[in-house]
Amino acid sequence: MDGHHDTSFDLLVDIQSYTDNELKALADSLRVEEHEISKKRRIIHAKLDILRAEMVRRLRDKHGSGQSLFGEGDVERLSAILSSRGLPAEEQE
Repeated sequence: MDGHHDTSFDLLVDIQSYTDNELKALADSLRVEEHEISKKRRIIHAKLDILRAEMVRRLRDKHGSGQSLFGEGDVERLSAILSSRGLPAEEQE
């Protein structure tokens, strides 16, 4: 799209001035971007599902061995993980 901005919504500001080919190219580009984002989202959701399943498995193992289900800080860590904040930096290593 010669001469047109291609960042954020800037590319839509003067959309009426685009040629038919430029509009088609923009639509194609956005479809590809949407597909890539959707794929990444699905992968992230799968990773979260695996993480949650492992956490449940570990809790079951603790319960089966007679250990306390929750140790110090477990609830806070679980809340952080499930709220998309993730683990604190010192626990990610």
